[in-house]
Amino acid sequence: MELNVLNEQGKTVEAADAVFGREYNEALVHQIVVAFQANARLGTRAQLNRRDVHHSTKKPWRQKGTGRARSGMTSSPLWRSGGRAFPNTPDENFSQKLNKKMFRAGMASIYSKLVADARFVVVETIKADLPKTKAFASQLKTLGLTARTLIIVDESELDDNLILASRNLKDVLVVTPRFADPLCLIYFDKVVATKAAVAQIQEMNQERLMKVLVGPIVSEKSTMIGEKHNQYSFVVVPDAKKSEVKAAVELLFKVQVSSVQILNLKGKQKRFGRFMGKRNDVRKAYVSLAKDQEIKFEQEVM
Repeated sequence: MELNVLNEQGKTVEAADAVFGREYNEALVHQIVVAFQANARLGTRAQLNRRDVHHSTKKPWRQKGTGRARSGMTSSPLWRSGGRAFPNTPDENFSQKLNKKMFRAGMASIYSKLVADARFVVVETIKADLPKTKAFASQLKTLGLTARTLIIVDESELDDNLILASRNLKDVLVVTPRFADPLCLIYFDKVVATKAAVAQIQEMNQERLMKVLVGPIVSEKSTMIGEKHNQYSFVVVPDAKKSEVKAAVELLFKVQVSSVQILNLKGKQKRFGRFMGKRNDVRKAYVSLAKDQEIKFEQEVM
């Protein structure tokens, strides 16, 4: 897909459908936002139990005959200034585990929703010539950015002038793609990204795809199958999915994939002296290409 560049007639920037054209998954986005907020909690709150509160061990009144309920000491949780029965402690752990694949898919879903709702804006570049807040605010107003705005710039574009000029603006935050968290993307009304930042966002999402394929399977059988059915065999990582294998092959070899089949091959048992051992399990992917598509491994190596 293509994204239009703001105030540049006819200019567009290439954007991957896997990042900016994904179907919105509300449940996944909710999960990563809740996990992000939970992981940000410090867990430093502490309450006093009945041992820690300042109190006297003297019995408030005699056991019987007063008409009031029995009471042993003022540190009881029943008393207004007594200790807590189950106090919160500083060693509380609020962190939630979130798989990397889920986080990447959730971030891509957020970016896609921003594009669909016309809240994602691409500009050629954003820079501040002087560290002046008034001048930078005027620059944003010229671009029509008057609401709460998140500005995503490439690491090479983030300089001292830009940081100093933007830090005093109430509803403006300037970050690099690696620090654009899901909460910020949802909170701000407009998300502005430079062309270099868009490229870096896509590279971050493709880091996983670059690791999915371990290597091709080159054998007499695989060659015969490839020539007959236009199918290629790869060894993939143990947790690879069909969609990831398809995207990785299309990204690396610039071909169109029609189907993917996954096969788990159990490792054989082998004897090592007096002990029985086992070879590693292998996960294979059989990738069928569209008509008139071909992968030439010797050219890819060159």
